[in-house]
Amino acid sequence: MDAISLSLFANRIEAVCEEMGAALQKSAFSPNIRDRLDYSCAVFDADGELCAQAAHIPVHLGSMAYAMRDIVEAVKWQPGDMLCLNDPYRGGTHLPDVTLIAPLFVDADLAGFVANRAHHADIGAETPGSMPLSSSLHEEGVLISPVLLVRQDRVVDTVMDDIMSRMRNPVESRGDFIAQLAANRRGLMRLDEQVKAMGLSRYRRALDALNDYAEQLAVASLGDIPAGEYRFVDMLDDDGMGHVDIRIEVCIRIDKGIIELDFSGTSEQVGGNVNCPLSVTAAAVYYVFRCLLPAQAPACAGSFRPIRIHAPEGCLLNARYPAAVTAGNVETSTRIVDVILGALAKAIGEKIPAASHGSMNNLAIGSTMAPAWDYYETVGGGMGANKSSGGLDAVQTHMTNTLNTPVESLEMNYPLRVTRYQVRQGSGGDGRHAGGDGIIREFEFLRAAQATILSERRTHPAWGAAGAKAGASGKNSHTGKSLGGKVSLSLKPGDILRIETPGGGGFGSKK
Repeated sequence: MDAISLSLFANRIEAVCEEMGAALQKSAFSPNIRDRLDYSCAVFDADGELCAQAAHIPVHLGSMAYAMRDIVEAVKWQPGDMLCLNDPYRGGTHLPDVTLIAPLFVDADLAGFVANRAHHADIGAETPGSMPLSSSLHEEGVLISPVLLVRQDRVVDTVMDDIMSRMRNPVESRGDFIAQLAANRRGLMRLDEQVKAMGLSRYRRALDALNDYAEQLAVASLGDIPAGEYRFVDMLDDDGMGHVDIRIEVCIRIDKGIIELDFSGTSEQVGGNVNCPLSVTAAAVYYVFRCLLPAQAPACAGSFRPIRIHAPEGCLLNARYPAAVTAGNVETSTRIVDVILGALAKAIGEKIPAASHGSMNNLAIGSTMAPAWDYYETVGGGMGANKSSGGLDAVQTHMTNTLNTPVESLEMNYPLRVTRYQVRQGSGGDGRHAGGDGIIREFEFLRAAQATILSERRTHPAWGAAGAKAGASGKNSHTGKSLGGKVSLSLKPGDILRIETPGGGGFGSKK
């Protein structure tokens, strides 16, 4: 294909993902999906290789790109099927992220798949928000191993009813599942139009051309990184179960166009829930190297062909079933990014920014007492500074791309009042360019509730680069009393819960 035709093709299949996302957002029931945009959509080929994705959530998309081939090979697909799963050890990330996959058949030939993944604030865990302080996968909610939720374009009522029977708010949960079904159906319709307009053979040749182009672009762009070995170590604060200073180590080896990331030296899996399935580790790796590619690089499987990943089985980043993983998806994935960036800074120096706030600052709140309710959000922080400018204040960074819950939506849907929401002035690391400042977000409880906080960078701050200082560590408190980074607590009416998120690291020493 000529360059113009290839560009048009890439943008058309990406538009399928964007339209799927719009359909999901507009039809979802829960504020977490509707307002925070905690979902992702993608298109895959008949072998499960990534073809296109929207600019949604990196940890969702990278993990799907890594795991889809194994998922689709295990199913005998029929027209009108739709598969549902959330099992982290069979292609998922953590239990709140539910994935729906639908095949596209054109004249009885399997042409590809559409898929979406959305975070459900209620997935049946004992604690509201389904982000518990857990020590086993089985404590984290309803485990959905790959199962056909739709056959011949009809919902399998026994499967749907079984899942809904374990939710605290089945009306809202069912609404979100149906929104995901609708998003996939929209994607199938649009992708079917494109494949039929081109013809299946030409469509497949175009995908081959797109992946070949992406690989060539990746090899050329990443070829600027000098050959050699580059190591870096960073620490997670703790796992909420007494293990502290949990080591993540990477050795990046670059030779003859191949980039190998070896995480040997990383701590063994731990008792708490900061463990990762390998798909989440891969998502963090893919994200970093995608950031180093030109803006026009296609978001498809070809972009990742030069990359090899090794994490010993049983370590923190390739945990064995049934290790708890709910915070691995959100907190550990973010720290993997910092470790890879730290190693690359030794190779390409000022092209790499300082560490960002390094935590999604997860907050899950709700009540199991009637009327039961579940609320979940991540709170942004300070972005790391770079060689050209200071870091942005009060933003989500790296592995998440969600929004805050608007105060109006939060107070309308839940018995909460936001009493403070502001930039945490002075929390960015000092340097030639200062790191971005974090956020102060404070809640007053109008009814009794239970809350869980899963946060990082409360002990080990976001490192500065090129001689600059680290950002300020985060803080959590309950009615003036300091809390740890990972905690579950009961709250009564009038209590105040305050989250002060970390600042980003600065860049460059002051002269």
